Formats: sequence, C-alpha cells, structure tokens
Amino acid sequence: MSNPSLLILPGDGIGPEVMAEVTKIIDWYGTKGGLKFDVSTDLVGGCAYDKHGVPLADETMAKAQEVDAVLLGAVGGPKYDNLDFSVKPERGLLRLRKEMDLYANLRPAQCFDALADFSSLKKDVVAGLDIMIVRELTSGVYFGEPRGIFEEGNERVGINTQRYTESEIDRVARSAFELARKRNNKVCSMEKANVMESGILWREVVQKVHDEDYPDVELTHMYADAGAMQLTRWPKQFDVIVTDNLFGDLLSDLAAMLTGSLGMLPSASLGAPMANGRPKALYEPVHGSAPDIAGQGKANPIACILSFAMALRYSFDQGAEADRLEKAVEKVLADGLRTADLLGEEGVQPVSTSEMGDAIVAALDASL
Repeated sequence: MSNPSLLILPGDGIGPEVMAEVTKIIDWYGTKGGLKFDVSTDLVGGCAYDKHGVPLADETMAKAQEVDAVLLGAVGGPKYDNLDFSVKPERGLLRLRKEMDLYANLRPAQCFDALADFSSLKKDVVAGLDIMIVRELTSGVYFGEPRGIFEEGNERVGINTQRYTESEIDRVARSAFELARKRNNKVCSMEKANVMESGILWREVVQKVHDEDYPDVELTHMYADAGAMQLTRWPKQFDVIVTDNLFGDLLSDLAAMLTGSLGMLPSASLGAPMANGRPKALYEPVHGSAPDIAGQGKANPIACILSFAMALRYSFDQGAEADRLEKAVEKVLADGLRTADLLGEEGVQPVSTSEMGDAIVAALDASL
C-alpha cells in the first residue's frame, strides 16, 4: 500500500519559513511516529509568477488534483502590487480553490489557555473557546455574474452578484452537520434572510437538509450581523457556524482575533470525495505572507503546524495523531515559549521560528 501523498506549496513571504517547521513535523512522523508521507514541493503565488509568468503553473495545478492533500504557506507581497489582476499572487490560491472545487472552508477558532490574555476580550469570555466556522468557498458574491465596473450614464458603477444554487447550499450544510456530529452536535446557520433573497433560500435549504437527514443535530438560525455581535459578546455559545462566502470571510476573521493572534490559526478547505474516499483538500494558515518580517525568524509557525494537524484529522484519518500534535503545541505554549507575535507577558521565553518548531518536535518526542 502506497504512502499518502502531500503537495507542499510554501509560497511567498514567511511561507517558506513556517513551512520549514512543518517539514520537521512531517519528518518526525516518518521516523518516529509511524506515518510516512510521499511529499513533493512546488511554487504558488509571487514566486510562481517570477519563474513561470503565472501565479500557478498548469503542471502544479495538475499535481494538486492528484495528491491526497495540499499544504500551502502564504502568497503575495508588495513586490506584486502593480501586476495585472489576472496574474496577482492571490489568483493562484483562488485557482486552486476553484478547480479543486473546495467548497467547504473550515476555520477553527480555538483559544489555548496559555494565550487567553492575548485576546482583546476578557479572559473568562475566551478561555477554552473552541468553535468552527464552515464558510462556503466557491460561490456567492465573489464568483457571481454579472460582475465588473461598467459605464452607466455619466458615471461608473461597480457590480457584484450574490448567487447561490440549492445544491451549493446543500453540500456545505451537510459538511457542517457532519462536522457537528463529531463535536458538540450544534450548528448555527448565519445569513441575511431579512433583506436578501439568497439568504431566504439559504435558510430554507439548510433547514430542509437538517429536517430530512440530521434531525439529531441542534440547528439554529441567526442573521449574520447579529452573529457578529454574539461572537464578541459570548462566543462559547457556538459550536459549528455555517455561512456563505462573504459573511464567512468576515465572521471567520472576527473569530480569529478572539484568540489573540492570527499566527495561531489554521484552516482547511475541503471538496468532494476522491476515488479513495478522501476529500480533495487544501490546508493553509489563516495569516498572510507578512513580508515585513520575512527572513527574520520572527514568524509564528504554529498556524501552519496546526494546519498539518487538520490534514492528519480530515485527510488521513489520524485523529489521535492530530490530537498528539495539538497537545504538543499546547505544552510548548504552557511552558512559556513565545514567538514575536506573542510577546508581552512577563516570564515568557522569546524564541525564533525555528526554535518554536524544534520545541514542538521535542514535545512530540516526550509524548511517546
């Protein structure tokens, strides 16, 4: 039986630095953890444009379609700001999501006890927080037609179209319900059914999927603006939140900052099952390429490492090993090790990007 395959796309900025620490974790599993992966590496984003003139080469796209999972670092940087929109680094990531049909974006917001003081909210509000936002990723206002900037009379008008089909809503709702069954069995669906027809359809389809196939899961509905308010008031009332592309973009970033640092947050983008039963999948940290600190050893690799933990859980059916890796991260933080984004407390030990990776590997050793 062949080893599971993993395509690594470090990308731009701090991407290669944080991905180097993930490679240490992958190597540890291969030598000590009993999990060997067939790993290949390629280019995406600005570095791909520098070499190929496009942010994602066709050959790389073909590889992504064939492997069991893709792990991406970050894309973009000021060097590429003046490129034509069609070849900006971010278009490489969007192409991966679109052509792999990665319709369900999983964004956990988990607050480790050691970092509860870093949240802008009170400690008792965020300590122990563990919620999951499921964002529809391949439709909605970011993809709907017509779109563009047009002349209308004596002025220009910008148009974007919010568009959802029943089947698009149905499949992301099912992803949320399946996920909830493995967690605390609660889903809150968020839209704007009070002012948007697409929101009315969203609510109707989510309710239908629930009633027909997931009646055991507790389902509530909430307007997205009220959801944003409730996330900052008492976020622990939620377990799984499912929402559309635009609201998911906004709400997941809001939830991210409840935990104190974007450098801590992973994500998974999942699609339909492949022939082997595994979903097509792309895993990436929530943070950007942070070109201002690239090459300085200041980047926090934990979000990228936790993205690999999500790959262990959702692509490779290694839930126990995902738990092991997450607990190793938790131990290192509890021991007081902090990268530059997490400094500010008394009694903590500043560490570089590579030192944080080494410490997590040492914690994995100690877990055996």
